[in-house]
Amino acid sequence: MRFRFRKAAHVFERVGLAMAGAACGLFVGAYVGSAIPTLTTQGFLLLMMLLGGIGFYLGIDTPQMPFDDAHSQIDAAELMSAAGTLSATLTAFASVAVIVLRLDPHMAWTWIVFVGWIAGVAMQIVAGAKARLRK
Repeated sequence: MRFRFRKAAHVFERVGLAMAGAACGLFVGAYVGSAIPTLTTQGFLLLMMLLGGIGFYLGIDTPQMPFDDAHSQIDAAELMSAAGTLSATLTAFASVAVIVLRLDPHMAWTWIVFVGWIAGVAMQIVAGAKARLRK
């Protein structure tokens, strides 16, 4: 019985992380889509939300390698997951700041946010998949 509650709590946590990633993707999509006219579509917003949801679901809370002498090398999946999470959340934070403060940054900053978001969620997805495959 206790195992089921722990499993349910873990599922709730992961779904919550996926929803946070989707929300971050919505903010990035809204900012980037409003600045780049060709990306002003509902499909683009949905894609950003989907990537965020998948990235945060897989990339946060990755299974760690055992910590012993046999596994003394750097855990690449953990490092990539951390870097991806930082990049994705930093770009989401910047997007929210631009939207809320009604800033008008140079187009180069928009592209930096867009590339940072894509790179961040891609690192999360790859790291999460890699960590789960080695289990």
